[in-house]
Amino acid sequence: MFFMNNQYVQSAVKVVGSPEILVNVISKRVRQLGQGFRPLIEVHPRWTFMDIALREVSEGKIVCEMTEVPKPAPVVKKTKKAAKD
Repeated sequence: MFFMNNQYVQSAVKVVGSPEILVNVISKRVRQLGQGFRPLIEVHPRWTFMDIALREVSEGKIVCEMTEVPKPAPVVKKTKKAAKD
């Protein structure tokens, strides 16, 4: 059965600001931990990778930085000049 500590989730959402972004941050970090990356905090033996990732975010060990996406340049259409006969 999957259980996630609600306290960890609430404190991590306060840090990130958006639940949707938090999902992406946590899923990437869980993948990293599963691949053998070391935790950035002291962990309890019964914690899951999800718990560790949420605690890392809530303690400020992992940050999420939003960047602005530049607006695309306007497309200039070339017009064909009328052929002179």
